Amino acid sequence: MQIWTGLGNPGPRYAMHRHNVGFMVLDTIAEMHGFGPVQKKFSGWAQEGRIGREKILLLKPATFMNESGRAVGEAMRFYKLELDALTVFHDELDLAPFKVKVKQGGGTAGHNGLRSIDNHLGNDFRRVRIGIGHPGHKDRVTGHVLGNYAKSELDDLAAMLGAIAAEAEWLATGDDARFMNDVALRMQV
Repeated sequence: MQIWTGLGNPGPRYAMHRHNVGFMVLDTIAEMHGFGPVQKKFSGWAQEGRIGREKILLLKPATFMNESGRAVGEAMRFYKLELDALTVFHDELDLAPFKVKVKQGGGTAGHNGLRSIDNHLGNDFRRVRIGIGHPGHKDRVTGHVLGNYAKSELDDLAAMLGAIAAEAEWLATGDDARFMNDVALRMQV
């Protein structure tokens, strides 16, 4: 059993924010891989399914970003899982828009969702970092992160979400390098 968590803020007004790309990824994976219905549990919305032979619980915390660790911690304790079973999908300022990188462990880089999970569980979990680009000046970061994707970005966003979901089996089996490579190849088309 693995838990894949997407970070975001609940509610329709946040749906297209760059900060909610983790939620978008989980929705796309659930749809493409035929996951079960959404259930309200673990202070969030959960869907169970399989990717290849691996059983996966997709979890979108219903708390706001800065309390994401509470929901993730509940699910991890319920299933008695160690941190190597956790993958977190989140927006990343320090990557170019629509670039996808996988990293094991590390710091929070000011990301409140990662900080919350770190505080509840520790930091040695796998992260799928989804580039949103940096607006250029630190005074513009909040508006950028909490801003909607521009209309001109929607085709690239859809392509990236589809590529992540299509190549998710490599993540499920732990082949992070193959996952990153194949997502990048799909994005070049």
